[in-house]
Amino acid sequence: MAKIKLTKNEQKVQKDALKMYQRYLPTLTLKKQQLQSEIRTIELKAKEVRQQRIELEKEFKVWIGVFGEEEAFKPGMVTVRNIKKGVGNIAGVTIPVYEGADFSRGDYDLYSTPLWIDLAADRMEKALSLDLEASVLDEQVRLLSQELRTTSQRVNLFEKVKIPEAKANIKKISVYLGDQQVSEVVRSKISKKKIDARNSAAAEAQKLAENSGKGAEK
Repeated sequence: MAKIKLTKNEQKVQKDALKMYQRYLPTLTLKKQQLQSEIRTIELKAKEVRQQRIELEKEFKVWIGVFGEEEAFKPGMVTVRNIKKGVGNIAGVTIPVYEGADFSRGDYDLYSTPLWIDLAADRMEKALSLDLEASVLDEQVRLLSQELRTTSQRVNLFEKVKIPEAKANIKKISVYLGDQQVSEVVRSKISKKKIDARNSAAAEAQKLAENSGKGAEK
């Protein structure tokens, strides 16, 4: 804990700081909870998307197997030409939002390839789209998790360091100022007693002097 000045001005600074920490802490705590909730939701969504991808791949293999011409379809026949991403905002964090993709299909002879190749290409595009969506969801989780770490650090800083520190400083200053006030009162009383004693002694001396003067006159 840094050394503080034991003054009324410093006491006010510490009280203002405490009010600020206590005012912002609920907002930070709420943001932390929101981020945690959003991350869980997105992780579940990503899991669902990947499960769809797995199911689609299973169907795809079975479907191609039915035709008995697996070698006719090559994965390279479908490629991603452009990924469409929008921009979203969660708890003040800018995140990418998957909005689809454009695909290119390799050239193939319509006469020498099976009729189902186009349907297979459609399914491959769907599979690639699911992969891309899952990847964007992962990026959302990464960005939100990064913000969550920062927010959690701030919450911990306020809860465990700044607020207790400010309270301790205020108490320390209050005790010191209270002691100073008591000491001032004590000093004031002692000083008053000394003054009263001097005044009393002076009055007594004057009285004796006056009595002595009257005695001499007689």
